[in-house]
Amino acid sequence: KRNNCGKALEIARMARDMHGGNGIADEYHVMRHMINLETVNTYEGTHDVHALILGRAQTGLQAFA
Repeated sequence: KRNNCGKALEIARMARDMHGGNGIADEYHVMRHMINLETVNTYEGTHDVHALILGRAQTGLQAFA
């Protein structure tokens, strides 16, 4: 999940850049997807939380309470 969310966000940002000014227009769905991914990344803390979970699984040390 950590890698998937990060890659999807990276791809959405590239798609926005590729579309130039149209990347932020309502008529295209690029910006909508990017905003959804940014939201998920923020409220779930996907990258950070999953990094902590993976670290705990590998080391056996609890990094959070």
